[in-house]
Amino acid sequence: MEAVFQLILGELKQSTHSSEQKCREVATRITEEVDRICSESQRIQASGDIEAWSISLARHRLKQCLKYHQLGSHRGRVELHSGLSAVVYRYITPPQVQSSYQARLTLIEDFLQGFYIESLNAFRRENQLPPTYRPRTLLELAEYMAFTERYGKRRIPLPGRRSQQLIILRAQTFSQQQPPETMVDIEQAAEGGGEGENRSAVSLPQVREQMMAQEPELPEDTLRKKVIKELMRYLEERQQQDCADYFALRLQDLPANEIEAILGLTPRQRDYLQQRFKYHLIRFALSHNWELVHQWLEADLERNLGLTPQEWQMFQTNITPQQQELLQLKQKGMDDKAIAQILSCTPTQIQKQWTKLLEQAWEIRNNLISGAGALTDE
Repeated sequence: MEAVFQLILGELKQSTHSSEQKCREVATRITEEVDRICSESQRIQASGDIEAWSISLARHRLKQCLKYHQLGSHRGRVELHSGLSAVVYRYITPPQVQSSYQARLTLIEDFLQGFYIESLNAFRRENQLPPTYRPRTLLELAEYMAFTERYGKRRIPLPGRRSQQLIILRAQTFSQQQPPETMVDIEQAAEGGGEGENRSAVSLPQVREQMMAQEPELPEDTLRKKVIKELMRYLEERQQQDCADYFALRLQDLPANEIEAILGLTPRQRDYLQQRFKYHLIRFALSHNWELVHQWLEADLERNLGLTPQEWQMFQTNITPQQQELLQLKQKGMDDKAIAQILSCTPTQIQKQWTKLLEQAWEIRNNLISGAGALTDE
């Protein structure tokens, strides 16, 4: 294993600029883990090429560690939290419980807070570290987060020659039993948080605020989050929870096959759900909350519905005199009830006519707003 140790040590020294001592400690732990796996695996022992296996395993662990190191303390936490959340999303709520999107996110955060502590204790145990050990440097934190990712995805044998990821089994147990909330998070796990320590001083709102803390947001980011929140509320009010779940996974930029696996759908079922979601998305964008959506897309009335001067002229040319009057009244900021009195029609008719106008402007923009893509693109 000396060659493996030197390989890992050299990469850590070159890529992290951590102290020689810290690089050696991390390299030693990774090397010992690789050695243990190679020794205990019958398949590796029977392969006849243990050295190639050990180097491959070492490179894999090194790549994970360096990934979190390059992301940094904050972005690394968010990356790990998002990845594990996607894995447990469909398992964290019992099937008989109908919960909102926000309630499910809260449950996921509560579950993961306990899982981070379990992972830290497993890290200490498997590396024969004292109960007081905690990651203190960025390199050690990156090592711990990489371990947590692998720990959660370990395959646990089940009856009938089946297996399941460890974190999924933990999530299923959590959903069935709903144990007392563990008031710690990954940041506190890095600072100790052993099972015997007093956690009463930490409140869950503070934990969640620390877990998901972001850098100061730009106005457009705040507006985007508002659009997402309102769309989620719109879907839940119409009892479209499956569309809300699909949207939540799309926001994480997951590929279609992973969404199918998480939601337990066939490709055909997922395609049908996608079409239904797009239908509700268009209704939301063109009628239910058009002002918010168009403001976020920089296509509001103050900006001529996002049309260029030439497109705006073409748009006005192609609408009826009544629609032109409706457009002018909307530009003055009048509400539908007042406009309906002026145009001698009902507010519902005004809403329908306005939706048609928005659809025409949408088409003129050559479908640049492409369904969920506009909401999920960063």
